[in-house]
Amino acid sequence: MRYLTLIASVLCILFSAEAALADKRVAFVVGNGAYKNVAQLPNPPVDAKAMAAVLRNVGFEVVEGSNLTRDKMTEKLLDFGKRAQGADVAVFYYAGHGIAISGTNYLLPVDADIKSEMDVKLGAAINIDLTLDQTMGDAKVKLVFLDACRDNPFAAKIKATATRSVAVGQGLAEMKSGEGTLIAFATGPGQTALDGQEGQNSPFTRALIAHITEPGVEIQQAMTEVRAQVNDETNKGQLPWGHTNLTGAVFLNPAVVHTASVTPAGNTPAPAAAPSGVGNDVEMEFWRSVKDSNKPEELNAYITNYPNGQFRSLAMSRLASLQSGGPKDSAKENGGKDMTRNLSAVDPATFTDEATQLTEDQIGLDKGQRRDVQRRLNGLGFDTKVTGTFNDDTRNVLRRWQAARGYPSSGYLNKLQHKALIAEIVSTTQTSSDESDKPRRSSGPPRHQGGGGGGGGGGPNPGAFMGGMIGGMMGGMMRR
Repeated sequence: MRYLTLIASVLCILFSAEAALADKRVAFVVGNGAYKNVAQLPNPPVDAKAMAAVLRNVGFEVVEGSNLTRDKMTEKLLDFGKRAQGADVAVFYYAGHGIAISGTNYLLPVDADIKSEMDVKLGAAINIDLTLDQTMGDAKVKLVFLDACRDNPFAAKIKATATRSVAVGQGLAEMKSGEGTLIAFATGPGQTALDGQEGQNSPFTRALIAHITEPGVEIQQAMTEVRAQVNDETNKGQLPWGHTNLTGAVFLNPAVVHTASVTPAGNTPAPAAAPSGVGNDVEMEFWRSVKDSNKPEELNAYITNYPNGQFRSLAMSRLASLQSGGPKDSAKENGGKDMTRNLSAVDPATFTDEATQLTEDQIGLDKGQRRDVQRRLNGLGFDTKVTGTFNDDTRNVLRRWQAARGYPSSGYLNKLQHKALIAEIVSTTQTSSDESDKPRRSSGPPRHQGGGGGGGGGGPNPGAFMGGMIGGMMGGMMRR
């Protein structure tokens, strides 16, 4: 009977978790930073990208946008309003400039040019209260996150043109939530929030994406953790504020439900868990959304959310490559041809498995294959002589390649590293001398020759060199 009780409890949890994830979930996520008439904000588009990925990971249909004009923002809001009709959970997230005029809060499109209070009221800015009511009013649960508590960039202009006393405050004004609603601000009413380091998430958004989709954590508990994290990160300089009128528990990720079940021994209650792998699926979806990105801030967002994630090494390697200008510089060095790495083909174990003389011997590289490795290193901008022998010079070049890729840098190869090297797209330009061709070269100083497949100095037998090179390349292709 005890076993039956345990099984029944687990099944109930599984079904409840699946049912929760099957709810109609819709989100509006926008980050405005590229303002045309006031100082730009570097981080809101980064914040929005990360938030959109996090919400998609837990089943939200996301209406997403960055750097939207008034017309584009209206278009996105209309789309969101249609999709949110009858939604079980609707989320509204905005990062960017927001202003408070006479106690009413407004969001600023990137083309806003506000010279007076009248401009605001005639539509140059977006009234938050009206927007939330029109787009989310029909949703059962409404969650609002506003990372917009910054100084009013138009305050001086508005005050200068006012014909009467106009209340233009710092940050946003206090808002009350209706039934089934939670509203969260980056900081308290009338206060300003930090934007964070350029290219990274703001403290508030970083805390949101770290906690609101934690498995089995109820949203109000998550917001307590958000406040604690922001308060700690800013040395008590910023404390998120909110108002809630939720009438029940809300889980954005009910993958783990803290429900006690009877253990086989019948003595100690234990928390029952949903199927393993749900959390991994969330991380996997996040990684898929940024793995091909050329923006360091998006890769940083993954690393921030998953500091011990299964793709952390890949993210850090790609980030290092972007920060060093690897693909761009390689293109310059190789006749303008872009040489990108096929990161999706790299086994994560490549970043951790050590390479030694033994692992390299196990690959069984013959002289032609070693020459192919050396040519590939040259094509990637790691110059070495093409001799078919891995001497000290080649070992040093291999270490540099390994270090640049984030692999253990021993100067030796293992099967995974060799496979990763073969998978990289390389130029056919040869930039260093091929020692095997020395006997056929004419006397005189060697010359480097760009383009095609050539690479050695001018010798009487270029056909032999081309044949050898093509043979090596074909051999590499056959081995793939």
